[in-house]
Amino acid sequence: MKSSFKDIVNSQEVVLVDFFATWCGPCKALMPILEATKDELGDTVKIVKIDIDKNEALATKYQVRSVPTMILFKDGEPKWRQSGVLQKNDIVDVINTHG
Repeated sequence: MKSSFKDIVNSQEVVLVDFFATWCGPCKALMPILEATKDELGDTVKIVKIDIDKNEALATKYQVRSVPTMILFKDGEPKWRQSGVLQKNDIVDVINTHG
């Protein structure tokens, strides 16, 4: 069964949502950085990718105007957001700070 976005971000886990587009070059550059972040942090964070072209309502709800945009959720609340590509250490620091 597929979980809804609301169920995912309302979980007890820290959830990093990556709003991306398949045609976006920086989004492609961010992919291996997020994989490395997940490898380092393991189960302390859940990373979810949302294609803005397939999920326009979500992108609109969270006012995603450029991609990639990352939003960190804790207990269903957005705690941090950033557009553009960040390095792994910066993303890890943000997750550790807000997690």
